[in-house]
Amino acid sequence: MRKSVLFVATGAGSGYAPIAPGTFGSLVGLVLYFPLSWLGPWPYLGLALAITWGGALVSSRAEAILGRKDDQRITIDEVAGVLLALAFLPPRIDVVVAGFILFRLFDIWKPPPCRKVESLPGGWGVMADDVVAGIYANLCGQLLWRVLWPGGWM
Repeated sequence: MRKSVLFVATGAGSGYAPIAPGTFGSLVGLVLYFPLSWLGPWPYLGLALAITWGGALVSSRAEAILGRKDDQRITIDEVAGVLLALAFLPPRIDVVVAGFILFRLFDIWKPPPCRKVESLPGGWGVMADDVVAGIYANLCGQLLWRVLWPGGWM
C-alpha cells in the first residue's frame, strides 16, 4: 500500500526528479491531458476533479510516510493543477503549451490566495494552492483564446 500511495502522490515518480519536480509533475499532467481531452469537456472536468480529490487523500498519507508537510516529492498537486488549467480550453498545441506555462507561472508566483490556502489541513493544503493556480491559469487561457485570440496562433 505504501508504494502505491507514493507512486500516486509523486505523480508516477515525477516527484523524484533531481531538479524541478513540480515541472516534471506538471508534465505528467500533460501526458494525462491528451487522452482525457478526447472524452469531452464534462467527463474531462469530472476526472480532473476526481484526481484532485484523490490527490488530497494520497497527499495526506504521503506526508505521513515522508515525514514532511507538503514535501516537494509530492507532485500529484501539479498533475491536478495543470489538468484544471486546461479544462474547457481548445485542445490545440499552442493552447496546451501556453496553459502549461501559465500554470507553472502561477504555481511558482503563488498570488493570493495561493499561500493562504496552503495552510488547509493535510492533503487539502498540499492540493489547494495548485488548484487555485490552475484556476488562475484557466481564466487567463479563457480570456486569451475565447476573447483576445479566438483563432489562435497556429
